[in-house]
Amino acid sequence: MRKIETNDVMLRTITRIVVLIILIFSVYLFFAGHNNPGGGFIGGLMTASALLLMYLVFNIQTIKSVINIKFEAVIGIGLIVTILTGVIGVFNGDAYLTQYFDYFQIPIFGETELATALPFDLGIYLVVVGIALTIILAIAEDDA
Repeated sequence: MRKIETNDVMLRTITRIVVLIILIFSVYLFFAGHNNPGGGFIGGLMTASALLLMYLVFNIQTIKSVINIKFEAVIGIGLIVTILTGVIGVFNGDAYLTQYFDYFQIPIFGETELATALPFDLGIYLVVVGIALTIILAIAEDDA
């Protein structure tokens, strides 16, 4: 039987725009996280949903050839970043996951707060993206 190819130019074009909007919003949520609602978890879910949308519209093999990432490794890197961020407090004689922050003068941005919550959120972000896409892609590729 012959496979019928569909021409989904509009769907693919709109998906590219929507994915860009979702990724920008996920970055906003990620950086807003330690002072406002948001953070690594919801930012990671938003990024995973954007990538999932790309996997749905373009097929899995096409996206895997463009985004050649082992999401299991992303989970491991996220866990290492999260654990190391928590250990900083232990090395300073404080409790595990103690948050430190200070204000620094950055040439373009002016006075900016830098906190250890940001790398912790980055670790959570990576773990959530890795787990969500590993599970979804494992289910999608299951032939049984």
